Amino acid sequence: MIQRRIAAALGAPPEAADDVAPLVKITTSGDRIQDRRLLEVGGKGLFTKEIEAALLEGRIDCAVHSLKDMPAELPPGLVIAAAPEREDPRDAFLSPVAGSLADLPQGARLGTASLRRQAQALFRRPDLALVMLRGNVDTRIAKLDAGEADALVLATAGLNRLGLAGLVRGHIDPIEQPPAPGQGALAIQTRAEDAQSAWLAALRHRPTLLAVAAERGALLALEASCRTAMGAYATLEGRRLSLVVEALTPDGARRFRREGEVEAGGADAEAAARSLGLRLGEAVQAEGGEALRLET
Repeated sequence: MIQRRIAAALGAPPEAADDVAPLVKITTSGDRIQDRRLLEVGGKGLFTKEIEAALLEGRIDCAVHSLKDMPAELPPGLVIAAAPEREDPRDAFLSPVAGSLADLPQGARLGTASLRRQAQALFRRPDLALVMLRGNVDTRIAKLDAGEADALVLATAGLNRLGLAGLVRGHIDPIEQPPAPGQGALAIQTRAEDAQSAWLAALRHRPTLLAVAAERGALLALEASCRTAMGAYATLEGRRLSLVVEALTPDGARRFRREGEVEAGGADAEAAARSLGLRLGEAVQAEGGEALRLET
């Protein structure tokens, strides 16, 4: 999808996309390691480090990431130069036995490897048994079908992009349970010196950039990796950007939340959005403190 967008921005027809913007496929450590939580083997950077190395070495000119997989701080010399319009940011609930988390039977098994999703689920349903399920979407759905879990929580965006929206039993309210910062958005990462290339302008969606700037500001403030159960969700209505940030103790017993809004209509809108995220994230961090950290 992004390859076609780049080709169009460079004035090439879709059939010439492989010539003007050839794909270089890179398998990351995060893709290869399927039997352990990311926090046990290096965190979110496992989905980006090999790709970023290729970018820094000049083997590729841009990288396409799922924005929620990107750590709060990027390697020196690299930037998020563009983000196209965001897909649905919500989490999706899949289950053969219930239509929602609330409807699951007592002691049901919920499959997810996300600390955030686990803590949010336990906050509402402390009786649930958590099953660590990693792998791509097809792998996780196959495990659900095989009876390894009674329900799954997955990103709606991924299901939509794969044509699997029909499997969703319900969507989780992003205000009540904020998704991962940047969930549903794609990030186009480049070297800093290439960030103003003309073709990137066609891939920038301003509302998405403002929303993810706020969410990633909260991510940075909370020093969140896979060791912090935190979510953030921003919406833009006119010139007003609203943000909700929450973090939970790993067992889901306690939740800390802040909400706020900011004017985001001027030339400094992205900085204002990021500042809002930092402020709310710092407030959550100050209240939750060390209780928010998962010890390993």
